[in-house]
Amino acid sequence: MARDTAALAAELTDMAAADHRAAPQANSEDFTEQLAWRRLTARHADRLGEIMDEYGWPTAELVGEDAARAAWLIAQHADRQLDVQRRALHLMEQAVAAGTADRRDLAFLRDRTLVNEGRPQVYGTQIAGVKDGSPVPWPCEEPERMDERRAEVGIPPFEEYVARFPVG
Repeated sequence: MARDTAALAAELTDMAAADHRAAPQANSEDFTEQLAWRRLTARHADRLGEIMDEYGWPTAELVGEDAARAAWLIAQHADRQLDVQRRALHLMEQAVAAGTADRRDLAFLRDRTLVNEGRPQVYGTQIAGVKDGSPVPWPCEEPERMDERRAEVGIPPFEEYVARFPVG
């Protein structure tokens, strides 16, 4: 890995680590913590936009597996910057077509972007809330085909997937 891409990889993984540390703030009852989360994800999305300007989608071949996954996480959390999220989705689609990005990650980003646009998701990866003790996905196009589409990209069936998450 070239020196500049090594620095980029470190930057991306540092941003993802900061994201993980701050994630509990996203749903905090403390509005100051929520605002801190929003500011962090906005800064990260802005920087991801700059990275995409310079490098395109940061693939594993460019920055390594961990940093590529970090870029995906940053895009996934760019909820208030749909322009960045849509651009990441487009570049990631091209990378998946070229065999240089993970189609499972792409499915999650596609659903997240669709939900943020107010449209039905495809794979049922985005959870709207909990009803009667069970996680419920945001509306999904052709919900009867959701598990079939999930299998096509390597995501477990919905019921198996949500069983991993604590409810309450």
